[in-house]
Amino acid sequence: MSSHKPPLHADTLLAHGGGGFDAATGAVVPPIPVATTFVRDENYALISDGHLYSRDDNDLFRKTENLLATLENGAESRLFSSGMAAVAAVARVVKPGGTLMAQSGIYWGTTLFLREHCARNNIALVECDASDLATFSDELAITKPDLVWLEVPSNPYLKVADIEKAAALCKTAGALLAVDATAATPLILKPLTLGADLVMHSATKALNGHSDLLGGVITARDAKSEAWDFIKAERKMAGAVMGSFEAWLLLRGLRTLSLRVERMNANAQALADHLETHSKIEKVLYPGLPGHTDHTVAKAQMAGGYGSLMSVQTKGGKEEALKVTGALTLFQRATSLGGTESLIEHRRSIEGETSGIPGNLLRLSLGIEHIDDLIADFDQALKTI
Repeated sequence: MSSHKPPLHADTLLAHGGGGFDAATGAVVPPIPVATTFVRDENYALISDGHLYSRDDNDLFRKTENLLATLENGAESRLFSSGMAAVAAVARVVKPGGTLMAQSGIYWGTTLFLREHCARNNIALVECDASDLATFSDELAITKPDLVWLEVPSNPYLKVADIEKAAALCKTAGALLAVDATAATPLILKPLTLGADLVMHSATKALNGHSDLLGGVITARDAKSEAWDFIKAERKMAGAVMGSFEAWLLLRGLRTLSLRVERMNANAQALADHLETHSKIEKVLYPGLPGHTDHTVAKAQMAGGYGSLMSVQTKGGKEEALKVTGALTLFQRATSLGGTESLIEHRRSIEGETSGIPGNLLRLSLGIEHIDDLIADFDQALKTI
């Protein structure tokens, strides 16, 4: 009789925080390591292998990273101090004189960082609509980038690039493909399985899910690649590491990820369905809607839902959109996504008048509240316009 155990379902791995218990005490919750350095013996050998200095040698990091790598079907993961620190580590793979091609219309913070980083470091930056495969293919052939950066689904336009086809094109062109899948989570989208080389998440968002930590994570498909060696060294030597307490909070948040994602996705789909036919709404941007431009692609590469992020465009302009946000009582007006509480923000007010974002666009992050309350809150707010 075989003693081989089948792999555990992601829900089970998450519920157990990656499995196991503390070997020293038997605690089912791992301790928070606070030491920054570790003792050597009289012969100057480390007392404990793999424990030299806490910037890289942290057992709680390793436990959390192993869980995240498993969720992504990846080889290795590394935690970072924030999502933007993880973005920066990937961007620095491109050397001065190289070319980086980024999807247009993505998270404004990433766009601004890439523009400034590339300008400072003599890196050519090309921005293109990656959800248009023909445009993407043409740009790739012309610019021959070293790195391609996608965001799936994109924030705040909710465009869905075809990762598998993009990965095949990148491989032919000799370009590294990195995907920010923050808005999806590893439970419904696995870019590495679709051919991406790297996947990034802002752990601040749904992975933690409680709006109480900053963090980022990068996972690699190949643990032996030159790019991954660079990123690991960048994390260790540049010091953009997560704190131990934050890693503990992240692991605690991950224990309920599957339940939160299930409810958040269901809420987003239900609200999108409701608002799509509302007389005060001009357009709903959500890939779970059959009428969404990228619905077919999203359905093929996402499983169990389409994410908790969506955008709506109210009828009228900026003034009408702000009236709606001002009248909401349950949705909180705050910048972020992926938490247990539902949030809304007027992106034009955040990005500025020159960003090109429509004045009537509102970005929503759906939480785990009861859907009837969320719908009722939006309905009463829409009566103000």
